[in-house]
Amino acid sequence: MRVAEIYKSFQGEGVLTGTSSVFVRTSGCNLRCDFCDTPFTSWKPEGDDLSVDDIVTAVERYETTHVVLTGGEPMLFAELTPLSAALHATDHHITIETAGTLYLNVVCDLMSISPKLSNSTPPVQRSTRWHARHERTRHAPDVIRQLVDEHAYQFKFVVSSAVDCDEIETYLDQFPTIERRHAWLMPEGTDQRRLEAIAAWLEPECNRRGLNFCPRRQIEWYGFQRGT
Repeated sequence: MRVAEIYKSFQGEGVLTGTSSVFVRTSGCNLRCDFCDTPFTSWKPEGDDLSVDDIVTAVERYETTHVVLTGGEPMLFAELTPLSAALHATDHHITIETAGTLYLNVVCDLMSISPKLSNSTPPVQRSTRWHARHERTRHAPDVIRQLVDEHAYQFKFVVSSAVDCDEIETYLDQFPTIERRHAWLMPEGTDQRRLEAIAAWLEPECNRRGLNFCPRRQIEWYGFQRGT
């Protein structure tokens, strides 16, 4: 599978915020979010082709229990099935970060699903082809239901403006089995000032709606840079 980077850092988002983890970032994505913060795994993918054994060896060098398999979209790669099994066999806690549009039979302790709202669709001016493809494929309800049925999960929604919160409510209404305590709303952006500006109104809005507010701590801790 194609891998852009493997590094050790602290989880900055969601229920495991602050947990020391090894991140395996795959390169390649079936979507093209307009605000993608890892364009080197989507719009202009880069990386090396590594075997499952190569990846497990690299992870074990860090001597850390928690592993995050992220992207891009890791569910693009059939090798994720044997990779997750191999990491599970060596007693790692596995988080898989996915947009929830593709399904694989994987071993996973936490399925971290980031559904793509309408705010993610790239404008026609940026790419006519990807505008249409992204909008057509960004929502796969049958995949969401299967992932939720099979795994412990969290949902992370990227919020750019107040109207996104109403879209999230409409989204959650489609899935009565999703518990609201597992839903996190996260400011969109890679600049701390922008994140703080959105957080100023989003955090109280989360409290009002009974949803979790999700800061992007990695930006606060390290700034916007790779390997964090």
